[in-house]
Amino acid sequence: QVQLVESGGGLVQAGGSLRLSCIASERTFSRYAMGWFRQAPGKEREFVTAIIRSGSTYYADSVKGRFTISRDSAKNTVYLQMDSLKPEDTAVYSCAAAPTVGPPTRLSTYVYWGQGTQVTVSS
Repeated sequence: QVQLVESGGGLVQAGGSLRLSCIASERTFSRYAMGWFRQAPGKEREFVTAIIRSGSTYYADSVKGRFTISRDSAKNTVYLQMDSLKPEDTAVYSCAAAPTVGPPTRLSTYVYWGQGTQVTVSS
């Protein structure tokens, strides 16, 4: 059982930046694909970004060029750097881990989920 704990959320003005962190309890973390998803009020959870075992990254079109995912395997941590934030980025952001191979952009690929952290972008 992998436990994931997110941190770094908060309130920021439009155009600002935040960095989210997700710490995994599992020492084999580096073997997993890691993803970030978000859910805004009244909306479905949606894919934001993912990084797979090879280091390849994937981004939703809405965040491409503004968000960056990275991982530090020595710290069992994956990061989400969010720049040029917009009010429409407001959501609860959750990290997720996938121990087996599957489409990295698909929600069903991921088995383990964190509790999420709130990101609020004011206009």
